[in-house]
Amino acid sequence: MLGEVLTAMVTPFRSDGSVDLDAFRSLARHLVDNGSDGLVVTGTTGESPTLSDEERFELYQAAVDEVGDRATVIAGTGTYSTAHSVHLTERAHGLGVDGFLVVTPYYNKPPPRGIVEHFGAIAAVTDRPIVVYNIPGRVVLNLEPETIGALAEIANVTAVKQANADREQARRIVELGLDLYAGDDDLILPFLELGGVGGVCVHTHVVGPQVKELIRLFRSGDVAAARALDEQLRPALELLKVAPNPIAIKTALNLLGHEVGGLRLPLVEASDEEAAQVRACLGRLGLLTAAPA
Repeated sequence: MLGEVLTAMVTPFRSDGSVDLDAFRSLARHLVDNGSDGLVVTGTTGESPTLSDEERFELYQAAVDEVGDRATVIAGTGTYSTAHSVHLTERAHGLGVDGFLVVTPYYNKPPPRGIVEHFGAIAAVTDRPIVVYNIPGRVVLNLEPETIGALAEIANVTAVKQANADREQARRIVELGLDLYAGDDDLILPFLELGGVGGVCVHTHVVGPQVKELIRLFRSGDVAAARALDEQLRPALELLKVAPNPIAIKTALNLLGHEVGGLRLPLVEASDEEAAQVRACLGRLGLLTAAPA
């Protein structure tokens, strides 16, 4: 298992738009000190489509060097191109990451047999765990249980990040013997109730300790307390809805003093109104007086 709380990290940028590795290292330390068992680097939240391959490799190396002895590092190496995904995975493997998050190939809606071959080719260049990322809302294609069953036959496909609220599909993932991770932050508790491991989260940038405690409470049998804490964290979920990811979470981090910078086009800075909404959510969470570690 790669951990219960995996945070899909933002990529900090300097004012000139370049990757800020110092800020990235600082944020990685902060996250691991505050509830994250592992970090997903260059996922969607990390603005991976805007990063060059060399920027990706620098980020993987920085994460491994900074927190690799205390947390898992999962590289987001899935792209539409199988050949490119294989290249990224092979290089990231050599840099010492612990596993890989691979999204369903997007845009062209390949048939199930093409998807299975895509994952098989990626899995062939590493012996480390691969997390299948099923997010139909973004790739316009849902991985049906039959396809996930075929993927489960690949030896190092060990988990699914499921950004799909269908409980029966989630239950089937657990029955296949795969680790089930919530792919949407509001699915953590419902998926725990089905036998899930935890979540690959965005809101844990700001509420990591609370989410780790929620999982602990659930596993200890105090389901009522877990549900109460889940309800208390609603403002963190509302925060993420203010603007497309990662606009809102980067705004929140900057407000909390983490200085992760801006975004690369086509993403843009939060408007004044959006920033005010983010600030209000942080206020309801009692976080505005928090200082970065």
